[in-house]
Amino acid sequence: MLKVHGRCHCGAIRFEAEVDPARVTICHCTDCQVLTGTGWRASVPAEASAFVLQAGVPREYVKTADSGRKRVHGFCGTCGTPIYSTTPGIPERYGLRVGCLDERAELAPQRQIWCRSALPWSQRVDTLPASSRE
Repeated sequence: MLKVHGRCHCGAIRFEAEVDPARVTICHCTDCQVLTGTGWRASVPAEASAFVLQAGVPREYVKTADSGRKRVHGFCGTCGTPIYSTTPGIPERYGLRVGCLDERAELAPQRQIWCRSALPWSQRVDTLPASSRE
């Protein structure tokens, strides 16, 4: 297990949790594409008992998937940074968004899901010209 520390971009929301780096997943579903504004979402689960909100209160949006399943998406109401997803009611675990974790470099994805929805270019980003800064 790895202790992680997360925050939104503006710093209004801060949290810590424990996660298993072997469970980092990239999701290519169309909902994740729209909710992130990009081609996929990387997340890692944390048990609810290991998730500690240290500052701020995330705003929440409840989405309904094509299956009818509801998911709560927590985000910063000030800067919009996605923080987690979970089930409505009393959550058992949170799907933490890897990009808002300080330890994100240590959390390499271990699997991909919803690949039938993957954008064709999302599998080839390593072939693009790259710059260390812009």
